[in-house]
Amino acid sequence: MEQLDPIPLSALNQYTYCPRRCFLIHGEGEFRDNVHTVLGTLEHERVDRLEGEWKAGSRVEYALSVWSDLLGLSGRCDAVEFRKDGTVYPVEHKHGKRKPWPNDDVQLAAQAMCLEEMLGKPVPAGAIFHQQSQRRREVVFNTELKQAVQDTVSNVRALLDKGVCPPPLSGKLSRRCGECSMQSICQPELVLARDRLDELAETLFDPEGG
Repeated sequence: MEQLDPIPLSALNQYTYCPRRCFLIHGEGEFRDNVHTVLGTLEHERVDRLEGEWKAGSRVEYALSVWSDLLGLSGRCDAVEFRKDGTVYPVEHKHGKRKPWPNDDVQLAAQAMCLEEMLGKPVPAGAIFHQQSQRRREVVFNTELKQAVQDTVSNVRALLDKGVCPPPLSGKLSRRCGECSMQSICQPELVLARDRLDELAETLFDPEGG
């Protein structure tokens, strides 16, 4: 079986949020911070500094490296709880409140699939801890979500192999652009306007006209 170059787990999150953002970061090496990414980085750094400990009868490991040879993935889990009953429970820390996008769930499910391959046992559920609300939101790794992970892995690999930056999000999905730290590099409004001007230029003169 051909060994695939591993894709970072974070790339699945980026692609699910916006394929163009994913390519700019992982294909072209571009990145810009905003208040959301800075606070998110600080939260992850805080978690990474924690040492393994016992909490409520569970052994908790922080910044745990995980990978999947089958999927071609690698990355780290913010925290993984190894419970007394044998349950393995990954927990992803996010700074802000829950957003109406599936990108965090896909990333967490990918972590679970890595853990399943490494440990040889099922990982049925995990949680996303939202720092702003100080609450967990449980995520069940059902068949649909796992299929979304596999599809996203294929899409990210195809995107990076092709090497062509996709267009900005449009329509309702463009609402995501407002919170994106990559706006100054992506320039979605300028790109979409340029594409629209190209379309108008092509139809400006009727080839069948006199």
